[in-house]
Amino acid sequence: MTAVILALGGNLGDREANIRAAFDGLKSHKAISKVKLSPMVESFAVTLDGVDESKPKFLNAIISLETSLNPKELLAFAQEIETARGRVRLMRWDSRTLDIDIITFGSTLKATKNLTLPHPRAYERPFVLVPWMLLDPAAVLPGHGSVSQLAADMLDQVVILK
Repeated sequence: MTAVILALGGNLGDREANIRAAFDGLKSHKAISKVKLSPMVESFAVTLDGVDESKPKFLNAIISLETSLNPKELLAFAQEIETARGRVRLMRWDSRTLDIDIITFGSTLKATKNLTLPHPRAYERPFVLVPWMLLDPAAVLPGHGSVSQLAADMLDQVVILK
């Protein structure tokens, strides 16, 4: 079994219901266990041009889990969950009902057309780091260090909800 960190977020529809449905979907897979959900945080939308306060705010959370799936299989399952929650992929960095990103997959270092591990921008995203820190204060992001230390200067960029 491999320890995995997933980041979830969405800014369309019932944001909390979408995140909780993803959590339930992940728990239901026979090759996934020890699924834990972080507290949720709210943040402004990040677009290709940067933060866009005119778009609906995102609700974000982190899920930790263990799986016997490989990264490609987990990504495919995550995308099935996104689609089931109404995700439409028209434009990158656009508003969405649900987005599930693999942040870390054990100690895997990998870069393909569809997946880079660890996630290449996780270290600069408060909506990833803050809920991850809340879930696991001792977490480490490979190549960047302590998640708690990375998140410390970003706490004012999100609102911790629950």
